[in-house]
Amino acid sequence: MGKAEYVIEPGKQELTITRDFDAPRELVFKAFTDPKLVPQWFGPRGYTTKVDKMEMRPGGLWRFVQRDEKGNEFAFHGVHHDAVAPERIVATFEFEGVPGHVLLQTVTFEPLGQKTRMVEQLVYQSVADRDGMVASGMQEGSDDSMDRLAEILEDMKAKQA
Repeated sequence: MGKAEYVIEPGKQELTITRDFDAPRELVFKAFTDPKLVPQWFGPRGYTTKVDKMEMRPGGLWRFVQRDEKGNEFAFHGVHHDAVAPERIVATFEFEGVPGHVLLQTVTFEPLGQKTRMVEQLVYQSVADRDGMVASGMQEGSDDSMDRLAEILEDMKAKQA
């Protein structure tokens, strides 16, 4: 359904990602919240993702561990602040490789008939944190994850048919 649109305004602490998926929002929300589905799409191709913890409730903890082709591990964790099926997820996000740089992530799922618009707003603690994340290549990793998510959604739709 196309690529993601990134809004990265100079001098702002936030970043917005918008992408449309050819799947009903209930399926998109499920792909984001089912610990069996997240490893199938979260992260760049060639990486494996293990869901170490995923408590989908306010105050619930989450932690994912990724491994690249060379065996290097990268972990991410946070706290869920809100999860309203199938409308939105609000959580903190912190890369354990650079502790102390926490961002607030709000993901909304807007119905477009049988399709879904996902809008992800990331609010960083500083402009420097946001710019550092952008410079790290997060856009390429995010695009890869979203492409993989679109593929998983196609499989999920086929299983429902």
